Amino acid sequence: MTAAITVPTTSSRPTARTVQTSVPVRDALRQITTLAWRALVKMRRNPEQLVDVTFMPVLFTVMFGLMFGGAISGSTAHYLPILIPGIIAMTTVTSCLAAGVQIREDMDKGVFDRFRSLPIARIAPLAGPMMADLARYAIASSVTITVGVIMGYRPGGGVLGVAAGIVLAVILGWSLAWIFLWIGTSARSVGAVQGMSMMVMFPLAFLSNAFVPVDTLPGWLQAVTRVNPVSHVVSALRDLMNDGAVTAQVGWALLGCAAVAAIFIPLAVRSYSRQV
Repeated sequence: MTAAITVPTTSSRPTARTVQTSVPVRDALRQITTLAWRALVKMRRNPEQLVDVTFMPVLFTVMFGLMFGGAISGSTAHYLPILIPGIIAMTTVTSCLAAGVQIREDMDKGVFDRFRSLPIARIAPLAGPMMADLARYAIASSVTITVGVIMGYRPGGGVLGVAAGIVLAVILGWSLAWIFLWIGTSARSVGAVQGMSMMVMFPLAFLSNAFVPVDTLPGWLQAVTRVNPVSHVVSALRDLMNDGAVTAQVGWALLGCAAVAAIFIPLAVRSYSRQV
């Protein structure tokens, strides 16, 4: 098996015309790992990049728990088993936006011109940062659960159920991030990436069962909510974390994540290839 890479032309400035060759998959994986480490180092040197996965989960959990707990479930304590899985999914989705913004910033600064001049797999500059972002999604999920426990949440699924929920949230973040990565490689500016990403993020996060039961919604909105892949992930998280049960919702959630990745990974790679 081989992975496609690009080799620059003899021109002193990289152009859209390249010569295609290939590298072994083992080398491609090594290159992806190297670029993932670069992204982690960049994250460590710029800790403000972690604000959305540390501060926002705390704010959302406390705010939604105190504001809507009594209205929806009678008390905050009774609402937390519904809310915490929803907050995990929502913060994971919101943290995905950074993938598109960061890659657009790197492309505007000329970083990818340098990558283009190297004999590396074409997907490596995309997959490397995506691998590093797995840590961001795990942090967001862990912070949300910690705040929930402090507020009185007691996951019935135990340690294994919580761990499985975090893994599922990471899978959700990784798959949805390819949507925003595609936007980042397609849009012409960071501002455009942010605007387009918000238009995608809000329906995914809020037109779901993250905060309210689906049965309480209008009929047409119920239909939209039930086909939202985030709704399946939220239901699966509740089954895993609250009951410790691996239900059909877990399978549907994984299938939905796989479908999103299968659609948007080729689109992101193709768009990136045209841009560089």
